Amino acid sequence: MSIRMGSGRFTYEAQAGWAKLPKGWSFLEVVDVAVDAQDRVYVFTRGEHPLLIFDREGNLLASWGEGLFKRPHGITMGPKETLYLIDDGGHAVYQFTLGGKLLMTLGTPGKGAGFMSGQPFNQPTKVARDPKTGELYISDGYGNARVHKYTSDGKYLFSWGECGTDPGQFNLVHSVVLDRAGRVFVADRENHRIQIFDSQGKFLAIWNNVHRPCGLHIAGEGEELVYVGELAPPFPFSQNYPNVGGRISIYDLKGNRLARLGDIRAGEEPHQFLAPHGLAVNSRGDIYIGEVSWTFRGKNLSPPRELPSFRKLVKVG
Repeated sequence: MSIRMGSGRFTYEAQAGWAKLPKGWSFLEVVDVAVDAQDRVYVFTRGEHPLLIFDREGNLLASWGEGLFKRPHGITMGPKETLYLIDDGGHAVYQFTLGGKLLMTLGTPGKGAGFMSGQPFNQPTKVARDPKTGELYISDGYGNARVHKYTSDGKYLFSWGECGTDPGQFNLVHSVVLDRAGRVFVADRENHRIQIFDSQGKFLAIWNNVHRPCGLHIAGEGEELVYVGELAPPFPFSQNYPNVGGRISIYDLKGNRLARLGDIRAGEEPHQFLAPHGLAVNSRGDIYIGEVSWTFRGKNLSPPRELPSFRKLVKVG
């Protein structure tokens, strides 16, 4: 029996076992997801096989990336059938072909900038690309509090942001995405908010009351919608508190919340989320969600075990 989530035009059926993995393979956990123009799904994992490619029905098409990344973190579709992949443990941003050929490296792999130095990179997290100009925006990250802007061919332009809680400051800048107007949306995770800037880094707005926003994705041919993966509380005493994540929230571009998906308790059922870390939407409005369940809870279990880390929410109607 399928599990339905949401209501009205935001009704979905949860498919936790959608991805068909070969016998003996596992995700361990899924850090991020991307979807191409053919609705092929690119799943970035921290398992033995970092990059897995599926068709829309969940059949595995290809895999690559073994031994290339220290700690995978973010994936973004690039131009001309390419991908941007972020290795936050390796302090580097890579551009690959869809088949795994390396085209460009930003940063010095294995050598991070100084902690909170403001220089690229110290554990970067996500790439956003402006389709009009090809310019790149990179959120950075666990050891910095910056957004860096680059040209399409990797020339550094400028950065903005610093550590703090005021507008324009960040407390773990975890993801970045652009709308069609070129506004830059930043997941300011540990400040529990999303900040919005123009293309020059000028502060425009804040959306507050978003619980530990991790994954950001904007999709929609007509009306653009903002999809947000919100983490559950980090501490054992509060992980089962109601109404504070983990969940998927959907907003319009004005910041009005249109839907909230998931039982607001961390759990392993198809309608519950543990740690929604990255997400993407296909041409039909289906949502793919990757969770860092191993980091969040699995490795602390006795004995450690793999928890649900990837699912598809199929839009109904």
